[in-house]
Amino acid sequence: MNIEHVGVNYPDPVAAAEWYVKHLGMKIARQSGAPNHARFLADARSQVMVELYCNAKAPVPDYRAINPLVLHLAFFVDDVPGVRQKLLQAGATAEGEAFVSDSGDHLAMLRDPWGFPVQLVKRAKPMIPA
Repeated sequence: MNIEHVGVNYPDPVAAAEWYVKHLGMKIARQSGAPNHARFLADARSQVMVELYCNAKAPVPDYRAINPLVLHLAFFVDDVPGVRQKLLQAGATAEGEAFVSDSGDHLAMLRDPWGFPVQLVKRAKPMIPA
């Protein structure tokens, strides 16, 4: 089996989807209207999807209160500091500084404009082929 998508209850899935498309290169694979305004976002390779929706049957979590080590969405990038700076200019907020781990991975943690934790990573040894 393969994972199709991970769903996330979001306060404004339409605006968030637009932000992820514009700033992280994702593509809208499917969308729906009211009441949930779901957006299925595919990564650049169209192999992984994230569903953003707003369903009133469940509370939208306070993502700003969630420690990014508990939950985050990770993107591999070639230039962690450069992409980090671009996202900060686009409304993301920093969760610490970019750094290199003991294993040589380049990492940075941020929060998107809605508070959801986003990690940028360039692995010393890629775990998934680019």
